[in-house]
Parts: sequence; C-alpha cells; structure tokens
Amino acid sequence: MNFNRRNFISGTLASLLIGATHKNLLAASPKHHTKHDSFLDIDDTLNPPGIKVAGIKMIPVVKGKYKVWTKKIGSGAIKVLILHGGPGFGHEYLEAMESFLPQAGIEMYYYDQLGNNNSDVPEDTSLWTIPRYVEEIEEVRVGLGLDHFILYGHSFGGVLAMEYALKYQQHLRGLVISNMAASAESFLKHSNTFKKLLSPDKAKKLAEVEAKGDYDSPEYNQIMMEDLYPAMLCRIQPWPEPFTRALRHANYKIYEFMQGKSEFLVTGNFKGWDVWNRLPEIKVKTLTIGAKYDEMDPEDMKKMAKLIPNATSLICENGSHLCMYDDQQTYFNGLIKFLKLV
Repeated sequence: MNFNRRNFISGTLASLLIGATHKNLLAASPKHHTKHDSFLDIDDTLNPPGIKVAGIKMIPVVKGKYKVWTKKIGSGAIKVLILHGGPGFGHEYLEAMESFLPQAGIEMYYYDQLGNNNSDVPEDTSLWTIPRYVEEIEEVRVGLGLDHFILYGHSFGGVLAMEYALKYQQHLRGLVISNMAASAESFLKHSNTFKKLLSPDKAKKLAEVEAKGDYDSPEYNQIMMEDLYPAMLCRIQPWPEPFTRALRHANYKIYEFMQGKSEFLVTGNFKGWDVWNRLPEIKVKTLTIGAKYDEMDPEDMKKMAKLIPNATSLICENGSHLCMYDDQQTYFNGLIKFLKLV
C-alpha cells in the first residue's frame, strides 16, 4: 500500500470538519421535523439536513457499513423503484425512463447497487451474492420510506426483483420483470443462439478462442462488440450515450465474479440460479417484458407471465435487450399503461 502521510492528515481533518459541521447543522435545524422527512431526519448522518440536492439521497446498507446512491425524479401516487442490470452496471443506461415516467405522473427512484457507479465500491467479494443484494433492496426501501410500491427490474435487476418479490412481496403494489428469464440456464441457452448469426470465419475464430478459454483476447472482444452485442443488446447505431456511459463506468470485477467474461457464459455464482418453480408464489400484479431480438427468449417471458397468477406479458417486436431504446414507443406505452392500472 502506498501510504501518503500528508493525504492521510488532510483526509482526517476533512472528515473531522465535515462531522463537526454536520453536528452544528443538526443542532441549528428546526425541531419540528418528522421521522419520515428524509431531509430533516436527525438520525440521518449521510445527507445534509434541509438542503435540496436534486432528489439524491444516500442510504446506509449492510447494517450501516456502506452507503448507496438513490435519486427521486417526479412525484405522484405511483412510486417505482428501479433496479438496474449487470451485475456490475449502474443506473445510467436506464435514463430513458426520465423522458417518460415523470411526465406520466409517476414517481421514480433510481439507485446504484452497492459496488456500482455512485455508490460505495468495496473490495469484499463476499458481498456479491443475490441474497445479499435482496437484503440491500429492503434496506433501500426502508431508507426511502417506500411501501405499496412497484418494483422494476431490468436484466440482472429482474433477477433481484423476482427474488425480492419471493421474500418481501407484502411491500409491493406491483412488479415489472424486464428482459430477464427465470433461470440462468434459460438465459444462456437462448443467448448462445445468436452465435448462428456469425459468418463462417468469425464463428470458427470464436470457437477457437472459446476452446482456449482466451476470453480476454482482442479477437474475442472484437466479435462481442462488433457482431454479437449489436445484434442482441441494442440494435440502433450509434448506441445511446447513457448505455455507452454505463459501459465505461461498469464494475467488471463484480460482473466477472457473478456472471463471467461475457453474456455467453455463466461461470460465477449466478450459475445455477433458477426460480421457474417458484414463480406461482408471486401474487402481486406483474408485467414481464421481452423482445424479439433479446438475448432472453421472448417465449420465456410469455411463459413466466402464465406461471405468475396475476401477470401479463409485453413483447417488443422490434426490440432487443435494451428495447427501451430500440423499440421505445412500444416499451414505454406498455410499461406506463401497466403502471397506471396496478
């Protein structure tokens, strides 16, 4: 470790000053606040009291050891907590939501899961498990004061949304599972069908690289980024800036630890995940969203809607994994209609 004494002293002084300032502000703040007023919560040591910060609120997780970033946009009786995918990506690629949900009178909340983007990024790999992330969502729900809300999960966020609903659905008003099948095996089986789109030369090269396990090679990454991902992740060119920004800011350590080296293999602890048999336990109104060109089989999304007692499905015929961009009108018309009817 490169220890810099001057930086350490400066950082320590800054921490002390910030802590002292925060205590002074709390002491000077009005005493008529309520426990549910997030800006004036006397127990809140992560957010400045009485200050407007564009709907941003830091929330303690893992029993207060770390903090995650959240942001409220819009206001209304319908409240939606948005779970981004990955694992290891932040909320950024879902920013298209801002162009549709608030205008429809829907109150939406982003949050960057622990280890991602604006939230704390610890190095402890024991944190990167599905059950631990589910408990984090519950901590975020409590921190935001949400109840009887709609949980939206896209891709890996859909995994977490299903798992959360199976454990904590008493808090849910509704559920949206966007572009995520009910098992890792189902996802992997369908995503690998996209390899059939490759030219014979590239298919041969990909097979050679995979046989060697050389997933960090330039040849492998080139085929992913130039041929396969444009066919199934997002079919418009250029890719939307929120998506490319999310790719730049992604935590690939988490992605590899839980998923693997690409969308075509699952070697991490996501391997073996399967909730097909438990879907009937989800009783809240649910919308499953799929797309014709998605790495998830749209037939799986329809099947999930049949297994969940109060579910319907929406298939975007022109869309892929990010059909909120490449089949935008179909996606948001269907999503908003569901949100307003729940």
